[in-house]
Amino acid sequence: MNTATEKTQTNLKERYIEFKKENPKVRIKDAAEKLGVSEGELLATSVGENVVKLKDNFKELLHDLHTLGYVMALTRNDEIVHERKGVYENAQTEMPHGMALFVNPDIDLRIFTKCWHHGFAAEVENPRGTLRSIQIFDQDGTAVHKVYLTDKSDLSAYEKLVEKYKSEDQTTTLEMTTKPEKKADRPDSEIDVEGFRKAWEEMKDTHDFFPMLGKFKVGRKQALRLADEKFVTEVPADSYKWLLEKASERQVPIMVFVGNDGIIQIHTGEVEKVVEARGWFNVLDEKFNLHINQEEIGSAYVVRKPTEDGIVTSLELFNKKDKDIALFFGKRKPGIPEREDWRELIADLENR
Repeated sequence: MNTATEKTQTNLKERYIEFKKENPKVRIKDAAEKLGVSEGELLATSVGENVVKLKDNFKELLHDLHTLGYVMALTRNDEIVHERKGVYENAQTEMPHGMALFVNPDIDLRIFTKCWHHGFAAEVENPRGTLRSIQIFDQDGTAVHKVYLTDKSDLSAYEKLVEKYKSEDQTTTLEMTTKPEKKADRPDSEIDVEGFRKAWEEMKDTHDFFPMLGKFKVGRKQALRLADEKFVTEVPADSYKWLLEKASERQVPIMVFVGNDGIIQIHTGEVEKVVEARGWFNVLDEKFNLHINQEEIGSAYVVRKPTEDGIVTSLELFNKKDKDIALFFGKRKPGIPEREDWRELIADLENR
């Protein structure tokens, strides 16, 4: 580490210490924003104390996470936090395009490993005791995914995991690079709208949707705007509140997808305790927590996709920059038609 870098990092650490004195309850992500740095940079200032840098062989790490036992998986974007408890079983890492999977009733993840650049093991003291975690960050220091130990986790397995994956580099800096900017959508006039609508009509599987967007070089929200109106209905941006409340009341099992550039995390099952507090809309269940920053939700759409099992319906949320941030489906599996109670719920949502 050169002297200038070392000085900069020391200054950041000092600024963070002072900030925490004045704001003891502020989360590290919010502190990073206030200090004008990434969360990963801020976490790295504690390397050598309560933080350990990990090697970047993440595929191997994924296969070892099951040893931790019952843990909490956390995935977030800027608007929504998705937390699910369970065991990281059945890792699949030899997938095309650098993908990896966990397909389990509890821990259900779609991972894009090309966005996994920095890893840490962190131990933080809080009122409930020591909170131990594995944390993964993108190339620019943005948090991708976190694994938190619970009181049912295997502490000795965690310690062995940290020792096994401990990096030789334990400096307090983070070598970061800026992410390339997302390409703007092409003008509507350059899109083969007729061909696009025909392809939508002829979809056989929900997984055909993303390849279709690529084929016609159309953005996700642009696709909803250009689709045949029988497949897409814009609804109030806060429709997720009504949906979650009614799904809880009617005991309709649902699927909740939340993701960022490096991962998508999925909950499948009923939701029970729904609570609105301090600008956030929350699901607070034993195994599943969801936290939605209501101020940051820009728009919402009911979307219908043809499949060999019939129409599959979702509620899709976008932020104020038109980026997709969450999907809600009725609980389903391929080969089984969509649940009627979910369809009734969506119909009531559209007609309310």
